[in-house]
Amino acid sequence: MPKAIDFHIHLPTKEFMDGAIGKFRAAAEQFFRAQVTLRDAEEIAAYYAEQDVVGVVLAFDAETNTKQPPLTNDVVAAFVRRYPQQFVGFASVDPWKGAAAIVEIERAVRELGMVGAKFHPNLQGFAPSDPQFFPLFTKITELKIPALFHTGTSGLGAGMPGGGGVKLEYSRPIHLDTLAAEFPDLTIIGAHPSWPWEQEMIAILQHKPNVYNDLSGWSPKRIPPALLAEAAGRLNEKFLFGSDYPFITPERWLRDFGSLEGWNAETRANVLWRTGQRLLAHTPFGALPFL
Repeated sequence: MPKAIDFHIHLPTKEFMDGAIGKFRAAAEQFFRAQVTLRDAEEIAAYYAEQDVVGVVLAFDAETNTKQPPLTNDVVAAFVRRYPQQFVGFASVDPWKGAAAIVEIERAVRELGMVGAKFHPNLQGFAPSDPQFFPLFTKITELKIPALFHTGTSGLGAGMPGGGGVKLEYSRPIHLDTLAAEFPDLTIIGAHPSWPWEQEMIAILQHKPNVYNDLSGWSPKRIPPALLAEAAGRLNEKFLFGSDYPFITPERWLRDFGSLEGWNAETRANVLWRTGQRLLAHTPFGALPFL
């Protein structure tokens, strides 16, 4: 096994940084206090190999709400095909595209080999609990892939007038509770520590067996104490490592995680790779090359 499975990787390429999140890029870099340097595929793969970390690369389509071009599933799938021992891909579809989104998620899985779905309710401007989107989640459930949702505040739009039009309400974890109840066979991953609604996430993790939480986007030293205590304790097997690369690197996240007190080898391994291995072992394609 690699040292860790990073469940939250964005490609620091022109298509993502200057395309999909282009008008939010400067605000995000200021929020994270990190100026992102564009990288090509070889550099990204070499960095992750050097860190002994494998990962989940995320496509991004919020075109209807943001009017920004997507980082397409084809681009991410092509990247993953070049480095199958290092990465897998999660597809992105814009829920507002209706029937076309349903067709696209099926194509992304069956033809492109994507093994999950990624949503950003803030940027996409939708509530996952809204029944009008349930046909899309019915299809994702049929495909037997996990669905990952941004939760909590967002660096995208932070500090811009009106927050860049980004509405935080859409990423309250409580929307995922409704989704988990309606689709008990759908594996749901809430991305990030969910602040300022981390208590909602804790309640959902405790109540819904099909909901997990990746801890990306925050240094472990700054994750809300209540959530971090659950990650080290009774809900340990519901948490996943994620970096939010390139805004936070796996190198930094893992270094800060290693300095935390109150963890043992077993609880660390569950977060770093064991729970992620279990979730990815049930993809439509069976065991992945690096598992």
